[in-house]
Amino acid sequence: MRIVVAYSGGLDTSVILKWIKDTYAAEVIAFCADIGQEEELEGLQAKALRTGASKCYVDNLQEEFARDFIFPMFQASALYENQYFLGTSIARPLIAKRMVEIARAENAKAVAHGATGKGNDQVRFELTVASLAPEIEVLAPWRLEEFREQFPGRAEMIRYAEEHGIPIAASAKKPYSMDRNLLHISFESGVLEDPWVDATCADLRDMYKLSVAPEDAPDLAEYLELEFDRGLCVALGHNDLPRLLDQLGFQGDRLKTEEDRIRLSPLWVMKVLNILGGRNGVGRVDMVENRFVGMKSRGVYETPGGAILFFAHRQIESLTMDREVMHLRDALGPKYAELIYNGFWFAPEREALQALITESQKHVSGIVRVKIYKGNIAVAGRKSLVSLYSSDIATMEADPTKAYNQSDATGFIALNSLRLKVAAKLRKT
Repeated sequence: MRIVVAYSGGLDTSVILKWIKDTYAAEVIAFCADIGQEEELEGLQAKALRTGASKCYVDNLQEEFARDFIFPMFQASALYENQYFLGTSIARPLIAKRMVEIARAENAKAVAHGATGKGNDQVRFELTVASLAPEIEVLAPWRLEEFREQFPGRAEMIRYAEEHGIPIAASAKKPYSMDRNLLHISFESGVLEDPWVDATCADLRDMYKLSVAPEDAPDLAEYLELEFDRGLCVALGHNDLPRLLDQLGFQGDRLKTEEDRIRLSPLWVMKVLNILGGRNGVGRVDMVENRFVGMKSRGVYETPGGAILFFAHRQIESLTMDREVMHLRDALGPKYAELIYNGFWFAPEREALQALITESQKHVSGIVRVKIYKGNIAVAGRKSLVSLYSSDIATMEADPTKAYNQSDATGFIALNSLRLKVAAKLRKT
């Protein structure tokens, strides 16, 4: 039997890889997705082979992640429970999709993951597999009683790793768990399970990786321009952008727009926005959310680039998007976010919603200028060649176009108030 195992090189997945190999007498193929977690991947393949894998894939999926998952989600203005930018949620279908591709290429009969039976990730992984390859079996060791009995805690896993020669860094456990990718970092568990614990306190000051605390951000605001085409950010303008690109190791052509903004792929848009937002303390979220499996959980998130992109996208929509189309999209936005959170990215209803969202974005093009300062994002200007805003019509002065006759509002109000007047008479009887 051949099994593809989602592998990070950490204690849990290292133990799981070896346990599956021995328990099922299986050939195990390890898979690690590089989606911008910035964790040390050097030597991961050798480590997987030493742990018992016959092969290890380490695939850079960052460009696909930004282009095909993050950006379409931001077109929808998706926000789970009005706070969460869905950083972990949107990564899981991509990881599972690639696992399915590897399983098929390697003729594997099953895939396995290290998600626990209390979380959302197990659902996201397995619904994706069910959507793309229902014939492939999924193994979830943490849902197996014999696995939990053998490994009731971290000490037992460390001892197992030592006994089987599994290379692990058996350092003291952090007082929280962390998951990182191109869009965000999430922190949960440990001390954060108490919702009264202050995640900004001095003891947790070093927890954050992508952003400074707002109070420690520079005293001088930064201005940034984002250019959108059909709801997608295609270029950025910033006085420090060339140096930032050098710092990030950008090797591509620096093509400029007519107004000297630099055109960038979705991946590089996210990389730059993360730097700019992070150094200004933007994008921190601390929330108690409702997990799909039924419980509430507390999570702390850093999403500096995503917070800027979400805000700027909304600003260009305000200028270019028809009112009723916007209101319809906004009514569907919470459902779209819920589908992502719950693992239904490849479900037909999400794909149908995406078609509507893509259609809604066909005129969402233009420039947004934002001001970022000590954890805050403010709009500092917006313009578009396809703007629906007309200062001639909106002006409180005389309307030179004669497009709006204020006297017409009398009849408009009379008709809209008719049912209210009838209802008021009935209440008096």
